[in-house]
Amino acid sequence: MAEVVGPRLYSCCHCRNHVALHDDVISKAFQGRHGRAFLFSHALNIMVGPKEDRQLMTGLHTVADVDCSDCRGVLGWKYERAYEETQKYKEGKFILENLNIVKENW
Repeated sequence: MAEVVGPRLYSCCHCRNHVALHDDVISKAFQGRHGRAFLFSHALNIMVGPKEDRQLMTGLHTVADVDCSDCRGVLGWKYERAYEETQKYKEGKFILENLNIVKENW
């Protein structure tokens, strides 16, 4: 597990593996499968699963589920492709669901 040194970050709620930096939060106004979620520009200590097309609230996207690299718990997903032009900004970004992450060093 890579050790992150710095003030505000997010960890896996199951094993406390560091998975994202607060500075990489793009938006806190997203909806995950199980409630609120944050959009991040980067994530760390994660495994990206196989790509699949999924119909989301904002249209059809190619996404890949994102798991914690330590405990393998599902954290959210990565946007691989957006089919609608207005959604292209999400490509390469990560959704981490609030119920799967906890704040560290706040």
